[in-house]
Amino acid sequence: MKGDFISNLPKIYGLYTGGFLIFILLMAILEQVGVSGETIGILFVLFTIFIYAAIGWLSRTMEVGAYYVAGRQVPPVFNGMATAADWMSGASFVALAGGIYFGGHGYLAFVVGWTGGYVLVAALMAPYLRKFGCYTVPDFIGTRYGGNLARFCAVLILVVASFTYVTAQINATGTIAARALQIPFEVGVWFGLLGILLCSMLGGMRAVTWTQVAQYIVLIIAYLVPVIWMSNKQGFGVIPHFSYGDAVMRIGELEAQLGVGTKATESFPGVRVLTTLHNAPGEGLSSWKFATLAICMMAGTASLPHILMRYFTTPSVRAARKSVAWSLFFIFLLYFTAPALATLTKLQIFDPNLATGIIGKAVADVQALDWIQKWSAVGMLAISDSNKDGILQINEFFMRPDIVVLATPEIAGLPFVISGLVAAGGMAAAMSTADGLLLAIANALSHDLYYKIIDPKADTRVRLIVARALLIIIGAAGAFVASLKLTGILGAVAWAFCFACSGLFFPLVLGVWWKRANRPGAIAGMVFGFAAGSLYLYYLRTGGAPILGIDHLRFGMIGMPVSLIAMVVVSLMTAEPDEETQAMVDEVRIPSGKTILSESH
Repeated sequence: MKGDFISNLPKIYGLYTGGFLIFILLMAILEQVGVSGETIGILFVLFTIFIYAAIGWLSRTMEVGAYYVAGRQVPPVFNGMATAADWMSGASFVALAGGIYFGGHGYLAFVVGWTGGYVLVAALMAPYLRKFGCYTVPDFIGTRYGGNLARFCAVLILVVASFTYVTAQINATGTIAARALQIPFEVGVWFGLLGILLCSMLGGMRAVTWTQVAQYIVLIIAYLVPVIWMSNKQGFGVIPHFSYGDAVMRIGELEAQLGVGTKATESFPGVRVLTTLHNAPGEGLSSWKFATLAICMMAGTASLPHILMRYFTTPSVRAARKSVAWSLFFIFLLYFTAPALATLTKLQIFDPNLATGIIGKAVADVQALDWIQKWSAVGMLAISDSNKDGILQINEFFMRPDIVVLATPEIAGLPFVISGLVAAGGMAAAMSTADGLLLAIANALSHDLYYKIIDPKADTRVRLIVARALLIIIGAAGAFVASLKLTGILGAVAWAFCFACSGLFFPLVLGVWWKRANRPGAIAGMVFGFAAGSLYLYYLRTGGAPILGIDHLRFGMIGMPVSLIAMVVVSLMTAEPDEETQAMVDEVRIPSGKTILSESH
């Protein structure tokens, strides 16, 4: 190789991809010679974590610029891959297909919202924040509006939103570790946290960036291979994305035959967060609920600090725009596949004509299946015979939605090496997002709270020590909360997005696009919007009835209007920003030109 590290990136990651494919082939050979599936699963998870930790170690740094923004030298294609890995979290990889599987097309609002949010990011945010030249979202808020109070409010909202989101990722790593290592979920979350910290603690954003590129390669291979294999095995071709309509029709026929329509009301002792395999007719989300969920996810996407931070790592404003386009392409590959995966997996379980079908089979035979026993052993699945007829009915099968993707290879009877691959991909997805989230929280607290407010004279060494200590503390707190299973993965992610958009969306957007927005207005928008959304969530969780169909997944629809009204009214009632600030806002909106703030900022 000639030249520096950046110029050799295609060769380096080409070799990495080739090496990973060779490892998969080696695991397949081991399976053929009799090595147990449990051993292969453990090797997959440990090998991938070792690779990520090695990248983190090689990328360690004591330079502030490299730690916070990766030196701002990440090319657009690779930044797009890193952003996609950062974005396609445990919710996208592990839980999204499960949500579609159980909830039907209404859960595609997550896909529409998350993908559409990138349109907002590209049009309203990313290039302008990159030109502004800040390290973090609170840094932009504090510099644009001035004063420590505005910065502190942004830090508070960032911490709440990101912490809620990171618990969902640790939940996903715990789920994967529990199955792969055959350990309790409550232990698995701590194992997953260890891998997350190994990647992010030493090298900050630089280590996380290069690790996330590697993780994207693993997760997209792991997501596509089982779907293509299963589709080909069922006769839908090697590209199921355009040909699984017949599977949808077949599922409709089977649901009618099975009498889908009455929810099971019994509970199964010892199994938590269980649900049945069906919905009653008419229970799909209404158009209003679909639209409001999509809006919250879109605005949350444009407000989440760990995503916006990615565009501070590019070498120029133009590169930030290109990064958004590449991000959308890499995200599309997974999101376009999720509905196909959910459909084909549901058919595998429902259809009695398939060897994998279990509904309508003898309960004793189903309970003897290896995949049923393994997932039941870790509390993710359960079988009952409440009808006492010895035949498994649809309301006697319970499964956590979060395991649909992870269990698909076993359900479909694919080689266990594919299950190991999916576990590695799910771990990569959850770890990559958790890395970015923990870094966003720690950076906000160390840079915006400690350095900017508490101790502006702190030297580089002290600042980085504080950031790394915070990573450990926040990660441990996230693992503890995840172990409590307060909500599912998708639920926690929806809360995080609603927290973010309730408090940060309009202060960020108007900070770029409305010169008249001032400090009192921004503070009012953050405080009132975040408070309104949070209080509404509390109202719902304490037994309150949803207003206009706005449930706990959509409380951003309460927070955002309050934030906008408060910000506009208070800004107009108080003095306009000084001329220097208004000139700075004008300069931010010019596509070309130098970064406004110095690199040392």
